[in-house]
Amino acid sequence: MSSKNKAEVLIAGKVVTLGGYESEEYFQKVATYINNKLAEFKKMDGYNRQSKESKGLLLALNIADDYFKAKRQVELVEEELADKDKELYELKHELINLQIKLETLEKELEEKKNK
Repeated sequence: MSSKNKAEVLIAGKVVTLGGYESEEYFQKVATYINNKLAEFKKMDGYNRQSKESKGLLLALNIADDYFKAKRQVELVEEELADKDKELYELKHELINLQIKLETLEKELEEKKNK
């Protein structure tokens, strides 16, 4: 089991200490993601007039949206991979059958040559 790490990161202009089993680089990546989301919102008309609660909710909803889109993308890739695995299995099976058929035909040909 890896050791627990801590890292100080800057989120929304405030220093926050994050802890967990991930690396400091990972914590910084998370903080950068949050800061980029916040920067997107600040460009939106009316965002700054929203309450702190509404801003937090907007951030949470957008992060959840990103998560579910990424999760769906992973599911699609996994489905595609499963389809490719099935196709590969079928092709290997067909190849084996054709090899057996070829060997049988070669034996028959050799037998006819010997007669």
